[in-house]
Amino acid sequence: MRIRRVGAYALLLDCGEDEPDVPGRVEAWRAELARRRDRGELDAIEIVPAAATVLLDGVPDPAATARSIAGWTPRPAPVRGTAGVVEVPVTYDGADLPAVAEHWGASVPAVVERLAGTEFRVAFCGFAPGFPYLTGLPAALALPRLPTPRARVPAGSVALAGPYAGIYPTASPGGWLLVGRTGLVLFDVAADPPARLTPGTRVRLAPA
Repeated sequence: MRIRRVGAYALLLDCGEDEPDVPGRVEAWRAELARRRDRGELDAIEIVPAAATVLLDGVPDPAATARSIAGWTPRPAPVRGTAGVVEVPVTYDGADLPAVAEHWGASVPAVVERLAGTEFRVAFCGFAPGFPYLTGLPAALALPRLPTPRARVPAGSVALAGPYAGIYPTASPGGWLLVGRTGLVLFDVAADPPARLTPGTRVRLAPA
């Protein structure tokens, strides 16, 4: 793991794009940094995970903080039961379900069963406000994006691309493979926090 200075008051933890289990390493560091901040051991305004990095923003003394972090070891995520898991009700009728089944060498019901039975975790949010990138599927099931993105994907669409599952919080263009839809509101500027699914949240895409 490398720590790099970003601007005057930020640090970037690079977990290594080619390292084993990068999503797990990013989540472990995100959780460790959040714990340290809650205990007053870390002074940072924002902790922002991404695909292979964690950004610390609003750090008053980046050099001293980097030295401290270099001596920390993130704890593995605890194994928990169903408490704290957010169930997202999904109607599995997406236009690309047959294509996903073909890629996976499975039937459409088997694809639905796999998705419904997987415990996902929000790795990070991006692309659009409140769009959660969900990890949990085996790397062998990674999927290509559409060769030509759709001009409009409806809000609430549940989709797959690469190693991730995701849910479109608002209508937008998109090239992910659509497997279903949910009526759950994922982003509300009046809520605190505005995003319904934040990094670290455990998620099940439960059949509606």
